[in-house]
Amino acid sequence: MQRRKFIQNIGIGSLAFPLANFTEIDKIKLSNNSVIIPQGLKEGDTVGVVSPSSAIFETEPYEIAKESLEAMGLKVKFGKFVKSSYGHLAGTDEERAEELNNMFRDENIQAVMALRGGSGAARILDKLDYKLIKNNPKIFIGYSDITALHLAIFEKTGLVTYHGPLAVSTWNSFSFDHFKRLLFDKEKITFTNPKDKGDNLAQTKNRIRTIQPGEATGRLIGGNLSVLTGIMGSDYFPTNWENNILYLEDVGEQIYAVDRMMSQLQLGGVLDKISGFVFGKCTSCNPGGSGYGSLTMEEVMDHYIKPLHIPAFSGAMFGHIDDNITVPNGLKAKINATNGSIELLENPVK
Repeated sequence: MQRRKFIQNIGIGSLAFPLANFTEIDKIKLSNNSVIIPQGLKEGDTVGVVSPSSAIFETEPYEIAKESLEAMGLKVKFGKFVKSSYGHLAGTDEERAEELNNMFRDENIQAVMALRGGSGAARILDKLDYKLIKNNPKIFIGYSDITALHLAIFEKTGLVTYHGPLAVSTWNSFSFDHFKRLLFDKEKITFTNPKDKGDNLAQTKNRIRTIQPGEATGRLIGGNLSVLTGIMGSDYFPTNWENNILYLEDVGEQIYAVDRMMSQLQLGGVLDKISGFVFGKCTSCNPGGSGYGSLTMEEVMDHYIKPLHIPAFSGAMFGHIDDNITVPNGLKAKINATNGSIELLENPVK
């Protein structure tokens, strides 16, 4: 995800409590924690909206976000600093971290949702109170740059979070239906792509591509490729990839950059450990203008994934797209790479 192209989005955070020193808390690893599944949503619950990444500089996106969430029967509480800015960021690192901490601390908040992505979430990973988050588990949802928070929270606390729409996302019937079935109705969804040929003899949109056929089970761990690889080597990058399913998406990356990041995952030992692989959408990921030719996305994925001989497919409905499913990060699932499905094996919420 090219950060330079995302300074035009939204957000910021709020909080009134001084930041603590979380050096020791940061050393907590998932190996010392069991997986935590948060409580589900119901009408009348309050969602705390935070901006842990980039700022939004116009008023209309806030209005649309509030109206969308209220249309779901939810109440909305914006973070104290949500409309602040510090360069392209939604406030200082301290403000954005404290805003997120406070939303988990607030007993009147049942879920926390990121207003937008962009960049900057990694800057606050060492300022979050992971003990507080673990002791006050709540639904946390967002995608793109929010991947850094999903990975860190799961690694430090074992809390299942949700790679799904942002508050300012396009809340169409497809995205809301999956969100509601998962987080309101507590459904063990089997995600499949829409089967709609339209007026064509064959399906031309939302096709899946089987990289390696078969079925695999494991915990779903992943998110945005560039954000995920960006925190490799830190204390917040997942340490346990053994027999888990890696899911990835990205936007605005040239194919050579995708190749470089996949190489990083290979050299870092992640790919050798996973049981399955799913790539969603790589929106506007083009060869670039070098003039010397380029690999295709298919060639890049095949190069790194086929030699693993694990079930793998691409084209799933998550990423920087309007029709976006909500993926529970850290939940057990089974993928079928032949038909392109992701079946949840545990209740997504309590």
